Amino acid sequence: MATIRVDLDTIQTTTAKALEAHGAKPWVANSVAHAVRVAEAYDNKICGLFYLQSYCNQLEVGRVKGDVEPEVHQPKPASVVVDAKLGFAQAAFSRGLGTALLAAKTNGVATLAICHSHTCTSMGYFTEQIARAGYIAIGMTNAKSCVSPPGGTKAVLGTNPIAMSVPDGKGGLAMQFDQSTSAIALGKINMAATAGEQIPFGWGVDSEGQATQDPNAVLHGGSLVSAGGYKGYGFGLMAEILAAAFTGGSTSTQLDPLKATEGKPHDLGQCYIIIDPTNVAGDLFWDKLSTISEAVTSQPGARLPGSKKVLPNAVELDTEVWNSAVRLAGA
Repeated sequence: MATIRVDLDTIQTTTAKALEAHGAKPWVANSVAHAVRVAEAYDNKICGLFYLQSYCNQLEVGRVKGDVEPEVHQPKPASVVVDAKLGFAQAAFSRGLGTALLAAKTNGVATLAICHSHTCTSMGYFTEQIARAGYIAIGMTNAKSCVSPPGGTKAVLGTNPIAMSVPDGKGGLAMQFDQSTSAIALGKINMAATAGEQIPFGWGVDSEGQATQDPNAVLHGGSLVSAGGYKGYGFGLMAEILAAAFTGGSTSTQLDPLKATEGKPHDLGQCYIIIDPTNVAGDLFWDKLSTISEAVTSQPGARLPGSKKVLPNAVELDTEVWNSAVRLAGA
């Protein structure tokens, strides 16, 4: 695979130009482009430029709205709701974040519900912003059904990721954990199928519920399985309830494939729980957090996930993926 090294600023500006060229307002395009930049910086290829062609195609056909202004409401003191109006989740989140943080500061705990949005791709991108502002964040969303329940063969849940971020009290992250509640992200299956590669046993099953290494058997008639069996299924089910029922968004079984050009708008929801870390124990929180951290990091090779990450200035990209982004930008 041929690669090319590209700096993050260029990735962001090229992505924004591509989105604008296909109908997004500049501020909306930049909000999405920044998320793509961060995904590539974290080597999260599935949520980076890999999604740009889909964004542009769906802008053109109207499956996502790039020219809408999200509406922020506060129905109760600790509840902030943003109507994305079938636009990008990144744009809606940026409009509601300030109000949600103030609600958490005032009430100790607050919820931020993003309603009627396009896919948000990476949950950790959002919870990290909340944590860097000094608050504990738990976020979740759902996706097109591709995960069957334990003992079943028909997909009823999406990969339904949950992300958790904890501040370090200094504007950074003490911990960040971002994962799908399926055994693996669907994008990994798609990438394996595209590359003609096998997948490990334990990622998915075929149409008869049998474990398989064929990604196409999973994608066509089969399904993913939950991480950790019924335990992961429980987390995925709770994510479904909070992301779909709580926000009034699409359930996993109501969604068309998210990356496809054709189909109805995603109409997805994301739910964030925002907690003031000092609300109960005061500054003792930071002492206890330090004790927990030291218990982990004192062991050679052990670490708190997501802590002390340093973003690079440039990253290696698949040349074909980058050339596609440049073409979409009209450069």
